[in-house]
Amino acid sequence: MLKLSRLTDYAAVVMAQIARHPDTPHAAAELAEVVKLPTPTVKKTLKMLVRAGLLTSLRGAQGGYQLARPASRITAAEIISAIEGPVAMTECSQAEGDCELVDTCGVADNWQRVSLAIRTLLEGVTLAHLADTAPLKMPVRLPIQSISLSAATA
Repeated sequence: MLKLSRLTDYAAVVMAQIARHPDTPHAAAELAEVVKLPTPTVKKTLKMLVRAGLLTSLRGAQGGYQLARPASRITAAEIISAIEGPVAMTECSQAEGDCELVDTCGVADNWQRVSLAIRTLLEGVTLAHLADTAPLKMPVRLPIQSISLSAATA
């Protein structure tokens, strides 16, 4: 099963909550209470998102966390990468030369195609989409066939 970690899911939930009220700094404890997650988990997630450049941290009595840029310019791929690392199906589709079987496996190019398709899809879903409580309207048939093998290996 292809599955994101709970921490990544929590990061999306926290980011979506902040995106719904972008002009207000949000304290970690307040966010934890609203999204019903433990405060230490929210603090850990917030630190990772700040490190990734998706949030800014404001100190002081009026401080808290805010989006580093508009929700429409933050992608699901960026949120996932902030917590999980680069979006890739296999080691060889993440960086060239990370597999000792690359000369004999015969499927690396196709895993790169799958990784590119998933990354492309995740880059098309923004935090604004995630924060919207209405269901995301996705096409019934995704344009994955338009992603060529040459694009996946570029």
